Amino acid sequence: MPTTEKKILTRLYIVAGFLFLFAIAVAVKLISIQVVDGDKYRQLALDRTERVFVIEPNRGNLISDDGSLLATSVSKYTIRFDAVTVRNSDFNENIKPLSVELGKMFNRSSSYYQQLLRKARSNKNRYKLIARNLDYSDYIKIKKFPLFEKGPNRGGIIVEQKTVREHPLGKIAERSVGYERVDEEGHYTRVGLEGAFGEYLRGTEGRRLKQKIAKGQWKPIGPDNDVEPKDGYDVVSTIDINIQDIAHHALLGQLEKYSADHGCVIVMEVATGEVKAISNLGRSSNGTYYERLNYAIGESSEPGSTFKLMSMVAALEDKIVDTSTVIDTENGRWKIYDRTVRDSKWGGYGKISFGKAFEYSSNTAFAKVIHNGYKDNPEKFVNRLMEMNLNRDLDLPIKGEGKPVIRYPGDKGWSGISLAWMSHGYEVSLTPLQILTFYNAIANGGEMVRPRLIKEVKEWNKTIYKFDKEVINPAVCSKETVKKVQALLKNVVESKKGTGHSLYSPNFSMAGKTGTAQKNYVAKDPNKLQYISSFSGYFPADDPKYSCIVVVHDPDKKAGFYGADVAGPVFKSVAHKIYATSPKTDIVKGLAMSSKTLDGNYMAYYKSAQKKYSKIPNVKGMSGMDAVSLLENMGIKVVVKGNGKVKAQSVAHGTAISGVSKITLELS
Repeated sequence: MPTTEKKILTRLYIVAGFLFLFAIAVAVKLISIQVVDGDKYRQLALDRTERVFVIEPNRGNLISDDGSLLATSVSKYTIRFDAVTVRNSDFNENIKPLSVELGKMFNRSSSYYQQLLRKARSNKNRYKLIARNLDYSDYIKIKKFPLFEKGPNRGGIIVEQKTVREHPLGKIAERSVGYERVDEEGHYTRVGLEGAFGEYLRGTEGRRLKQKIAKGQWKPIGPDNDVEPKDGYDVVSTIDINIQDIAHHALLGQLEKYSADHGCVIVMEVATGEVKAISNLGRSSNGTYYERLNYAIGESSEPGSTFKLMSMVAALEDKIVDTSTVIDTENGRWKIYDRTVRDSKWGGYGKISFGKAFEYSSNTAFAKVIHNGYKDNPEKFVNRLMEMNLNRDLDLPIKGEGKPVIRYPGDKGWSGISLAWMSHGYEVSLTPLQILTFYNAIANGGEMVRPRLIKEVKEWNKTIYKFDKEVINPAVCSKETVKKVQALLKNVVESKKGTGHSLYSPNFSMAGKTGTAQKNYVAKDPNKLQYISSFSGYFPADDPKYSCIVVVHDPDKKAGFYGADVAGPVFKSVAHKIYATSPKTDIVKGLAMSSKTLDGNYMAYYKSAQKKYSKIPNVKGMSGMDAVSLLENMGIKVVVKGNGKVKAQSVAHGTAISGVSKITLELS
């Protein structure tokens, strides 16, 4: 017996010891939780019931040079109802008048909202959705409704605000205006002007404390933000919406006519380098065109004959030839090693001056001059091109600029035929904006300025930063060479045998160069051969105000593919319409007109530019801005009802324009 009792006592002591140690462990853990890890667990509990949310600031406005909005931030509001926080007396007194007002605003019966609110009350729903995406004016109205006017605590109203970016111009310049997005990991995607100048537009985030009221549902605590967001600055761009509209529709019409894959237009102010318009349109799978990619800045390709200006300048500067030097184009075919350079005119041009070779765009003449002139020292030709900054990108703020390609002797791809092929725009690669920058320099007396897309950064009416003209190269060539090539560019249009003579107008002077480059020319299948049609130049010819380039890729070969036919008319339409809508004396030097004569010329230009449209087009499905611009450019007064895309037009498409003065568009 004593032995048994001893065993029991021993066991009791062991159990008691374990309990004592367990109590000590619990005490240590409690102390650790409260003292050592107390802050951690208190914060965890707080995070599960309260959390600080980020309030996105209003992004600054992107503005055109005349103050019109290209992109703006608009606040949208979501209204929810906390059915628990409202007292019975307040709820019963106000549910009917509140339901009546909600029914009026959202075109529903008051009984619908009475049922919705009562059900939320019975289910103790603290986050019942009332309305989404309200604009500011509707938000202010709903805040004054019965019950909601009592605020978040007594009235149960929960207001959630978000900021969305809107583009008043619709699809016009959409890619150039661009966007700035950030993913969950904080990585930015920057496109166009929005992306380039995001540091100014972005603003500073605010903070708002919210309380968790249900799974995934958070209610703001108090009426005010803990940290107020600071709105971004406004950015004033160089874009002129009138010129942008002209360029967009001129390009669109030509792309549709030739069923081209894509194209772009850039208009730049000669003296300052300010980009006044930049339109990029690509074809969708259903055959319509939209701002798909920024081809003007990002697409580097072989320029074809527009590069002959660069070759001409190099040859004149190095005194390889003069414009009067006679070149034998033979029969329009010139063989160099195992390759043959061909002129577009069968049989060639015979013996002509180098100046005429430029006007006629003779490939054989340029290949012979550049190859024979530089074959013993090819580095000299390439060095000359590099001195003209053709091998350097433009260092633009917009992301994605295409890289220029100017090969040097010894580089991969260089061969014995490189000089001949480079002379007329092959084995080199430039973006449309890089080509235009050189043409702009010639128009500007040799001074090359950097293309500029921004004028200033503002906070209300206060200028924060100002951006001025920036010179890349004070003289790409001598004044003597500038004058010679200016005359040649003018003759391309004015000379009856010039490749751009179809663009000639007796009342308006233009200068420029056509370009027709083959794509996929190494492919064995001739059906895969495509073309890049282009025209680059400036206007007026004698006192240039604007430079412009038009590039169209893959036009339907059956309809046409030469630069003068495909790209040239866009250039002419843009030039004439800019003058017609802004007839200033510095635009057309020496063109003295009375107001009567000016009106007559305006109508002549206008009718010529709009002759494609003799009937009302079908604008259903187009953005409202695009449809209004198209119809108003045709001389028709437009009345718009609603927002968004066109869902109905009061005058049926196909109706003769001559009998229509007004049209009403209903937008979705």
